[in-house]
Amino acid sequence: MKINNYFKGGLLLLLAACSKKDDPIAQKFNVDESVSVAEWRGSAPTHYHTGSFKVKGSFQTNGTKQVTGGDFTIPIASIENFDLTGVPKTELLDHLKSPDFFNLALHPTATFHITKVEPGTNNRATVTGDFTMLGQKHPVQIPAKIIVEKDRLYVEGTFNLNRLTWGMNKYNDPAGTLYILPDVVITLKVQGTPSK
Repeated sequence: MKINNYFKGGLLLLLAACSKKDDPIAQKFNVDESVSVAEWRGSAPTHYHTGSFKVKGSFQTNGTKQVTGGDFTIPIASIENFDLTGVPKTELLDHLKSPDFFNLALHPTATFHITKVEPGTNNRATVTGDFTMLGQKHPVQIPAKIIVEKDRLYVEGTFNLNRLTWGMNKYNDPAGTLYILPDVVITLKVQGTPSK
């Protein structure tokens, strides 16, 4: 009888150990700053410009390999332009950093804090969070593709950001010399690696 009880106890311990070993656990992924970007497209009625910002930060995942949270910083000084060269490119970037737009001197960063992730199907999810820019915080929703693997995490999502909501009100008169549409298209392409 004693041997039988010892056998049962040993079997339970073995099963518990195996279960614990195979059970996925919550994990933190650091953003790979060398490849992660927030691409932007700003438009006027007759033309548009494109570019990107660098992204820093981290994701949190749960035991089922789903993103549950994250905090990210976008350095405004990292802004790039893709479609111009030479003096026009420099002038555009300097103007975007000025008080007319991002006001780099007073607001050197924008931030995004994930408050909720609603998983969908086929690696799709809706990411909700607080986006802070120019000293103002407002909620945004991003439909995203999220892939979580053992050694990498990838997130890609596109959404419209209405610049007027954050007080970026210059060039908002359709009858003015320069009119810029309120919505800026943002595409996040962010990769993460496991935190050590």
